[in-house]
Amino acid sequence: MNEWPEGWHDDNRGNRYGRGSASAQPEGARVMRQVQRGPTPPPQQGYGAGIPQQPYRDGYGYGDQDAYDSGYSTGQVYGGGGRGGRFIPNDDDPDPDYQRYAPRPRRGRRFKRLVLTLVVLLVAASVGTYFWADSKLHRDVDLSKVIDRPEAGQGTNYLIVGSDSRAGMTSADKKRLHTGSAEGKRTDSMMILHVGANGDTLISLPRDSNVTIPKFQGSTSGKIRGPLGQNKLNAAYAFDGPTLLVRTIEYNTGLHIDHYVEIGFGGFANIVDAVGGVDMTLDQGFKDKYSGADFKAGKQTLNGQQALAFVRTRHAFATSDLQRTKNQQKFLSSLANEVATPGTLLNPFKLYPTMGAGLDALTVDKDMSLWDLGSMFWAMKSVSGGEGKSMNMPVSGSVGGNLVWDKAKMHTLVNELKNDEKVTVSNN
Repeated sequence: MNEWPEGWHDDNRGNRYGRGSASAQPEGARVMRQVQRGPTPPPQQGYGAGIPQQPYRDGYGYGDQDAYDSGYSTGQVYGGGGRGGRFIPNDDDPDPDYQRYAPRPRRGRRFKRLVLTLVVLLVAASVGTYFWADSKLHRDVDLSKVIDRPEAGQGTNYLIVGSDSRAGMTSADKKRLHTGSAEGKRTDSMMILHVGANGDTLISLPRDSNVTIPKFQGSTSGKIRGPLGQNKLNAAYAFDGPTLLVRTIEYNTGLHIDHYVEIGFGGFANIVDAVGGVDMTLDQGFKDKYSGADFKAGKQTLNGQQALAFVRTRHAFATSDLQRTKNQQKFLSSLANEVATPGTLLNPFKLYPTMGAGLDALTVDKDMSLWDLGSMFWAMKSVSGGEGKSMNMPVSGSVGGNLVWDKAKMHTLVNELKNDEKVTVSNN
């Protein structure tokens, strides 16, 4: 006995489409101009024929090629044609979602990572170099011990001192550099570097300048001493070191000294050797058995020993002290240019030894920062490049073998420096 409902038993299932159909073929779809039907699939045979098959849907919601076609999946309803029941997007109308979520090229990501890594390394190296360099500065001079100081003007004034200190030098070093073995320290060179908005000015102070050494506060005892009267300028340093030298210069000029920088014999030679020598062009050759100088005219590269002999030579010139100050200015300018070349600044194997030699050799005041030191260095470079001015302190004569400063010219020069004006005073 067959329990299937009428219309669903085996006798009538093969030729009917669905229940209640009176025809072997499904009822034709109404004509719709926007619908394009594909060919009607052949009727199924055997078990399950006549039963509507559910269309297969993949993960995207589109039917399989062999799925049931209602007539709509092959039309233009969704904006694209179809083949065999599969929806095919129009290539001329790309899917915006695909464009939005398309993966970016890996090459761009790698480049960004590389740039970020380089930036991080550069910042880390810069910070590390700063703290390394800052720790090497010898901040041993306390300018707060200088009494009765003139008011500070505009711009910044550095007192740059080259001493005959032989600290740390071996007997072989002293012989090689012709420094001798004198005890104590004296100043072989003194310069005021003014850094301002209207050009930088480098002024050499002859060591044999006749000045008044006023009363002062002892750098060790703290007691008020003096005055010591008329003497050579370099005697102030010999009596009580850097603070008395600053006090004496400020008293005789009326110019406020903001920072103090000192370098000894050995340190000077080490800097020159670390940078690989300094090129100099000499107008004339000269010899000096005391300093060890032996130079020919023309262009040449000076090593540390030769450079020290060059800046110390005084017996080879008629105007010994004045000519020596000119040589010192010329050499320091050339040294600044050599250090500032790309071959030094961009070469860590040359830059760090040069920085290390320079910082080890310098003695500065307690308020000196690396930024101040950098400002001084670039000002020296600007003077050598012709953007600034270099000169000797104007002199009007001599007394007892000591040079006397031209007071009128000196006062004009000091006022121009205080007001940060362009210097108009010329050399003698």
